[in-house]
Amino acid sequence: MKSTVEQLSPTRVRINVEVPFEELKPDFDRAYKALAKQVRIPGFRPGKAPAKLLEARLGRGAILEQVVNDALPGRYSEAVTTSEVKVIGQPDIEITKIEDGQELAFTAEVDVRPEITLPDYESITVTVDSVTIGDEDIEEQLQSLRQRFGTLTGVERAVQEGDFVSIDLSATVDGEEVPEAATTGLSHEVGSGQLIEGLDEALTGLSAGESKDFTSTLVAGEHAGKDAVITVTVQTVKERELPEADDEFAQLASEFDTLDELKADLRDRVERVKKVQQAGEIRDKVLETLLEQVEVPLPDAVVQAEIDAVTHDAVHGFDHDEAKFAESLEAQGSTREEFDSDTKEAAEKSVRTQLLLDAIAEAEGTQVGQEELTERILFQAQRYGLSPEQFIQQVQQAGQLGAVFADVRRGKALAGVVGRVTVTDSEGNAVDTTEMFGGPEDPADEDTAAETAAASAE
Repeated sequence: MKSTVEQLSPTRVRINVEVPFEELKPDFDRAYKALAKQVRIPGFRPGKAPAKLLEARLGRGAILEQVVNDALPGRYSEAVTTSEVKVIGQPDIEITKIEDGQELAFTAEVDVRPEITLPDYESITVTVDSVTIGDEDIEEQLQSLRQRFGTLTGVERAVQEGDFVSIDLSATVDGEEVPEAATTGLSHEVGSGQLIEGLDEALTGLSAGESKDFTSTLVAGEHAGKDAVITVTVQTVKERELPEADDEFAQLASEFDTLDELKADLRDRVERVKKVQQAGEIRDKVLETLLEQVEVPLPDAVVQAEIDAVTHDAVHGFDHDEAKFAESLEAQGSTREEFDSDTKEAAEKSVRTQLLLDAIAEAEGTQVGQEELTERILFQAQRYGLSPEQFIQQVQQAGQLGAVFADVRRGKALAGVVGRVTVTDSEGNAVDTTEMFGGPEDPADEDTAAETAAASAE
């Protein structure tokens, strides 16, 4: 077999392949063997009919077509391996010549990873916010802890922000009841903003047994995107009583004996969280700087595939009803044109980022160990509330295990770059990145920061 490569653009090539017919003999043998089991010819047991009789029965053309279709994937893969092109996406294959007994020729146009010139990482400088911890940060954490140990007590007064209420809800659109929007005995913290827009304002000032109508936009169901008249009825009102912040509370809520010891621990926790946030800012700013400095040609087909996937998922939530999707966008103050523009911009940045980090990983020889892959799987499973086995099963069924591996490799490659750039905070102090990202020879996995944040919040 002979193959040549034509560079059509920085991100696309045409592979020309010529296969002599003698190299197709194994393919013909497999085809005859498979057809002999399928075609019944009098006088011969299944699978034993000779090739000449099969050709006479089916025609040489039909057999040739099957041989060619079966042979193309393997010959294409062999051509890709031989030419050492880094393909991404699926090829467009066209058969250009079939001379029976002589030659098979075809072309394959496919997107490839572009050649990317990487900068000198040591020349990159980024500035991030300083890590500052004030008394208000400690008090906020202490208040949150007190709320966890608070008790709810019924009150005979009007609803105030911070109260916990039990409510009934119903809704009408153009005077017609919306059954899926009705509920009873729903618990809600006033001021949390977690339910319907305008609900907290309507509740404030009501007492148990009182109702109020307000207008809000439905965000789901058959009437998504439409204005509805919502009726809320208060059943009960409770306020949260907080324990006193003293040594007794410190002993109740922690392993510490005094409030001062508890506050010192809360300060350490706040510092860890803020350092994690700073690490995330460092990573993001280094990546943004790289994207600004490095030219990354974009494969149109890969970008379009990402656009199509995002659009499909968005419209799928509305049973692929474009009109309902447009109504939902309008309710959010947007349009389909703005959605398409934003989706394209995000897809281009996503593909550019992946190609850049893949180029860095290849240039740096970034390797991913089984332990690192396992850590990512465990972390992702926890994020989605799944067991590791369930997460792996879903990823495998979706054919995304390779994508998980690629994400780990990209994160590790970026962490290696972060360890080599100059980072200063807003006060002009040098920031040591080795704690979160490791040194150039031992970059930390990109999930380290995320995992630390999760641990600090627990």
